[in-house]
Parts: sequence; structure tokens; C-alpha cells
Amino acid sequence: MADRPELRKALFLDRDGVINEDTGYPHRSEHIVFRPGIFEFCRAAVAKDYLIVVVTNQAGVAKGKFTEDDVRALHAWMGEEFRRKGVEIAGFYYCPYHREALLPEYRQDSPMRKPRPGMILQAARELGIDTGRSIMVGDKPSDRIQLPGLRSIIVRSGYASEGYDVERLSDVERYLG
Repeated sequence: MADRPELRKALFLDRDGVINEDTGYPHRSEHIVFRPGIFEFCRAAVAKDYLIVVVTNQAGVAKGKFTEDDVRALHAWMGEEFRRKGVEIAGFYYCPYHREALLPEYRQDSPMRKPRPGMILQAARELGIDTGRSIMVGDKPSDRIQLPGLRSIIVRSGYASEGYDVERLSDVERYLG
């Protein structure tokens, strides 16, 4: 019987508020201001054998503010920016759905929308990730993923002035094993 490849551990990152400043529905490269220390933090995680995976709710699609093509183009640009800084993003996952969407085709209570684990589970299947050895980092209560075994860490922000786990993104490094 052939050996099964060992599952990898991942650092799942929320996008707006963790990777880049949350400027209110950023959807083009000129809207992106990377958070201080994000590249150094990701390089430290990669050095400890973590895959970097972005998981982001993108209700702006459901609200008609931008399209899924805009999201994919921005993620391609962001991936290239990370590569230039020495970090490979293993995958970008987004949820365009919202229960109160203005666009009917996006109006649903999706299992992909955080805090539900759909994006994490899809990434785990596609990228060979052990969620029990992985960490989710976010800046909102909805970034506490409802998945037993997955550690979710919330960084203090305007959305999480209470109930957060760490003050700064760099404080998460102590959890990387």
C-alpha cells in the first residue's frame, strides 16, 4: 500500500483588516494598503512550514459594489505582491454570498461564509491541510471559525475591541509551532 502524503498545516488569514487595511470594500490594487509587518509575519510562518491561505468574506459582490472578476483580479495582484516579498500564497478563497444581498443570485445563507467553515474545508481538501494543526487569524468575531480543532486567533481591531486574543499581528507568532 502506498504511503499517503502527510497533511500540511496552514495559516489561514482574513484579508481586509489582517493582510490589508480595511478601507471599506477594497476591490482594486490602488485600494490596498498592506498592514505593517504582514510580509515578515508570513515569512516567519512559512519558515515554520505553514502554508499561507487567504479566506475572506466578500459581501461587496452580493451588494453590487464590485464583481467576482474584480475579486479574482485583486487576488492575482496580491499574490504577485506577496511573491515579490518572498511569500507564496497557497490559495485565495472568498465567499461572495450574503443573506441580505441586493443581487438575487448572491442571496443565500452560504456554508462558505465565515464563521462557517466552508472555505477552510474546501482549502483543506484541495491543498491537503490538517485543520487541527492549523491556525485562523482574523480581526472580527466572525473570523472565529466554527470548526472543532481549528484554533482561531482574533487580533485587536476596530471590530474587535473586546474579546480579542492578541494586540498585534506579530503577537500571533508565539502560536506558530
